[in-house]
Amino acid sequence: MDFLEVFFPVSGVKTYIFIPPLVAMVISFFTSMGGVSGAFLLLPFQMSILNYTTPSVSATNFVFNIIAIPSGVYRYIKEGRMTWPLMWTIIVGTLPGVFIGYYIRVLYLPEPKAFKVFAGLVLLYIGIKLFYETKKPKSPSEGRLSMERPENMIVKTVSSNLLRVEYEFRGERFGFSVISVLLLAFVVGIVGGTYGIGGGAIIAPFCVAVFRLPVYTVAGAALAGTFITSIAGVTFYSVIPSGFNTSPDWLLGMLFGAGGFVGMYLGARVQKFVPQKAIKLMLSLVILFVAIKYIVQYF
Repeated sequence: MDFLEVFFPVSGVKTYIFIPPLVAMVISFFTSMGGVSGAFLLLPFQMSILNYTTPSVSATNFVFNIIAIPSGVYRYIKEGRMTWPLMWTIIVGTLPGVFIGYYIRVLYLPEPKAFKVFAGLVLLYIGIKLFYETKKPKSPSEGRLSMERPENMIVKTVSSNLLRVEYEFRGERFGFSVISVLLLAFVVGIVGGTYGIGGGAIIAPFCVAVFRLPVYTVAGAALAGTFITSIAGVTFYSVIPSGFNTSPDWLLGMLFGAGGFVGMYLGARVQKFVPQKAIKLMLSLVILFVAIKYIVQYF
């Protein structure tokens, strides 16, 4: 199988050509159900398995997001599960943070060891938050939602202004403070810009755990926000001078993106058939495993 082995000169990675798309497809299939692109798991795979440890690995992760996410977003829009006001609020709040995150990455966290412990702490927070949610008893509204037919999962905006947004989903009303989500998105943008994930891996579980929004209505908005902020992220890493090689490995990123494109479409397609608790538990266990591994490696 040597003829299938490829060397990527930009990143220095040498692997079989089918490995990046296959790994990305499997990861994205599961994570896209929770509104997460899977980039947060591709980063440790690239750093630990492929030995891609330069700052440009974050930019390559953004390339993956840009190529992979549209298929999942398309599916959520087609099925009427895109919460548009939430999506735009996330985008407006996250974009400035991504710019700040870029400078944190190249100025203060260029070394792989320090970056890994930073990534581990971010993932640890996400994992604990999600796992805690799975241990809570099911609320009456969640019980009623679980008895509804999947084809009835349509998001309808009731009211939207600069202070608060209200929407209906399967007979229940949900809402969020615009200012609170903006502030959250700004902080998430900083972390996501540093980590190279666009922020969806943090903001999606936060919206579910803190704002009590159904994961079915958060997933599409979080993915769409991640897509837009990833475009900004890869632009910052490619254009702004830093003294480091921060430009992405486009070929490697596109291979990851091709697999993610298929995985996200399928994940978004089957999400409505999977219970919220199962989605949260699956994500939390995977995230906690990676987080603990990275933190332990530092010591």
